Amino acid sequence: MTSQRFSDLEIAGVYRAINERRDMRHFKPDPVPPELLQKLLNAAHRAPSVGLMQPWRFIRITKASIRRKIYDLVQLERLETSREIGLKDSSPRETEFMRLKVEGILECGELLIATLCDQREKYIFGRRTLPEMDLASVSCAIQNLWLASRAEGLGLGWVSLFDPLELSTLLKIPTDAKPVAILCLGYVEQFYKKPMLVEEGWAKEKSLSELVMENSWHAI
Repeated sequence: MTSQRFSDLEIAGVYRAINERRDMRHFKPDPVPPELLQKLLNAAHRAPSVGLMQPWRFIRITKASIRRKIYDLVQLERLETSREIGLKDSSPRETEFMRLKVEGILECGELLIATLCDQREKYIFGRRTLPEMDLASVSCAIQNLWLASRAEGLGLGWVSLFDPLELSTLLKIPTDAKPVAILCLGYVEQFYKKPMLVEEGWAKEKSLSELVMENSWHAI
């Protein structure tokens, strides 16, 4: 046994957070203590990033009026998405989609906007052929936040139903920066036993064996 290994109890905690993390949509209105929020954001800030560019920027929304405007933007995109689903699929999926709860913006204790930083073009290390690695780095920060939140007993929901230009205008985000996620964070009554879209019958999870290939790509 290597001395670098965590204890069995610590390892179990890591895997439990991974296995029980859920994309939450239902929240209690209880506030998140400031010291806990800071702890969670520090966890996000410890994420790896290509070239150590640390491209994540988080905007904490504390004004109810701005939260309402963000909610309205999401509802507009929700309608557009339902229309697109209706155009591509003549089944009742459009109606089913409108019944899904896709966000908890007005209920959650904290609302955060995760964005890509400005002046990203100056970061070349690791991005010359893969410029999207900045987004991958922000995703790592969000995942850190997600797992730490689950360990602390809080839920987090990643909302992507919004027009980035409209949200940028609302929050005065620089033109060379970009919002990538609306993050609903807060206490919940209970965590979903399975991903909500699975529980709602919207989608099915693929097995790991379907997604792992060897030596070359093969059809899934």
